Formats: sequence, C-alpha cells, structure tokens
Amino acid sequence: MNRLIMNFFDINSILFEAWGYKMSHLEFWATVTGAVAVWLSARENVWSWIIGLLNVVLAFVLFYQIRLYPDMFLQVFFFITNLIGWWQWKYPKANEANLKNELIISKLTLKQWLVLGAGGLVCTFAMGGFAKNLHEFFPVLFSQPSAFPYMDSFTTVMSIVATFMLIRKKIEAWYVWLVVDAIATYMYYLKEVKLYALLYFLFCFIAAFGAYHWTKEYRSYVKR
Repeated sequence: MNRLIMNFFDINSILFEAWGYKMSHLEFWATVTGAVAVWLSARENVWSWIIGLLNVVLAFVLFYQIRLYPDMFLQVFFFITNLIGWWQWKYPKANEANLKNELIISKLTLKQWLVLGAGGLVCTFAMGGFAKNLHEFFPVLFSQPSAFPYMDSFTTVMSIVATFMLIRKKIEAWYVWLVVDAIATYMYYLKEVKLYALLYFLFCFIAAFGAYHWTKEYRSYVKR
C-alpha cells in the first residue's frame, strides 16, 4: 500500500502516454481536480472549495518535483483559504446573503484596486529575490535553483490577491485570474508539464466566463 501511494505521488510514475508525452498519475489528477474546482467556482458553487482542497495537496507535490517553489508554497496558502472560502460562501452575514442565503457578488472600490495592485508588485519583487536564492539558503531542501523565480512569484502573489477577492466574491477576481492563468500557461509549457499548461489555458476561458456570469448576477441584484 505504501509503495502504491509513493508511486502515485511520483511524477515519474506514468499513467499513460499520448503523442509522445508521458502523463504521470500526479499531473493527471492535479489537472482534473483543478479544472473541476475552477469550473464550480465560476458557476458560484460552494463545493468548488472542497474539490480545491484535493487539488492543492496534489499541486504541492507536483510543484516541488518540477522546482516551481513559489507555486509550491502557494498551495499551503490555498489550503487555508479554501477552508475560509467555503465558510464565507456557505455562512455569510445576513446583510451579505443572496436568495440562496450565500454570499452576494460585489465590486472593488478604486482605492482597493490601487492598494492591491501596488502591494502585489512590491511582494512580487520581494518573493522573486527570495526564490532566486532559495537553493543557497536551504540547500538540503532545495538542491536546484528555482526555475522562473520572478515569473513564478508574480503568478503566486497575484493568485493570492485573486483568491482573497474570490473569497469575498469580487467580480474583479476573474480579471486577475485571467492574467495569472495566461502567464502560468506559458510557464508550465516551458517546464514541460503540458497537461497542466493546457489546464491553465482552459482556465483563461473559465475566467472569462466567470467574469461574465458574475457580472450578470451582480446586475440582477441592482434590478431587484
């Protein structure tokens, strides 16, 4: 049993091969759970957070093995925020509830946009500098340097920003996700985790759909 579990989490343990690309069990199921979680989120379904918990565990192990360390650390944050997000959506305050007694969709103020944008850029450069030297700080844990320290840090930081927006059901979360997903698609393609790159390419369309669906729902509140 232990051997089966270890093989499942090993990126070199192949599930199938298609068109010359070897698909590991880990990448396949990380991709599937990620796609389901994001689609449910775009549909404003609270179960997106539960499926997301499975996804972040798989993604954590995947990113460690392909040396995308900022993305790896991001999964710890995602695990916590998936729990918070589920609670926020499922049990909102009375004045923030929709007809399903779940959290309503809202928008950011200009001040919130500026603070989040400026803070995101500062944190990107700080994290990028740290990630760039991570293998020197902790050589036992990280034997090789981070693959794309600044690009990876940008997607990591802005994913955090977008997640906080998503927890509070801010429409703008989907626009941030669209930028993050586009950059992540390119980065994962370069790292040759091609199904994961395809997943993030799909996420771009889901983000666009999420923005459309949430905007439509938000406007319906105004009409009531």
